[in-house]
Amino acid sequence: MRAIDRAGFELRRHPAHRRVQLLHAHGVDLVLDVGAARGGYASELRRFGYGGRLVSFEPLGQAHEALAARAAGDLRWTVHHTALGDRPGTAQINVAGNSDSSSLLPMLDRHRSAHPPADYVGTEQVAVSTLDAFAAELDGARAPFLKVDTQGFERAVLDGARTVLPALVGVQLELSFVPLYQDGMLVQEAIDRMVGAGFVLMRVEPGFTDASNGQMLQADGLFFRP
Repeated sequence: MRAIDRAGFELRRHPAHRRVQLLHAHGVDLVLDVGAARGGYASELRRFGYGGRLVSFEPLGQAHEALAARAAGDLRWTVHHTALGDRPGTAQINVAGNSDSSSLLPMLDRHRSAHPPADYVGTEQVAVSTLDAFAAELDGARAPFLKVDTQGFERAVLDGARTVLPALVGVQLELSFVPLYQDGMLVQEAIDRMVGAGFVLMRVEPGFTDASNGQMLQADGLFFRP
């Protein structure tokens, strides 16, 4: 343990364990996984005991293929190949070198300087829909939960979920403390919006950190109805 301490590490429960605890406490039986990437988030929920339905959305071609392969054989996991926003159509998404930082918004220099491998390396034309267009996915769900990880595009996703949002018991949003994407939603707007919709912030999970100075740039906020 002393060697671990000297190296700056400590043993603690995995964040996904606490996350699943909250899902269970609120009876969540459906998770809408927006910005699913290759399925890491959904797979962590399964690993730590969430057995309800999963509906994942991912626009990038290669990431969607990996996501679909990961979901294959799980009868309670549905995958959709689309981005979500405030209106249907098509759009050009910026593809990041690390894939996970890909966004429909331009990346700012603050993001590039904090993690150069995340810089954009290309673009891809993708389909865009709205969460309200998939409202039928909520049929039969008693306590649906929404996770949004869309690299600054959270505002547009929520704008396209005006019908779905009142039915949700919880929402997980990526909270940006500094501007990382042009016109991206920042933490205060995100919290104000969730509180205005009747949610309470119940958990914050550390996220993207600038390794050069230790500044946390993003975290994940889990909001639930009280």
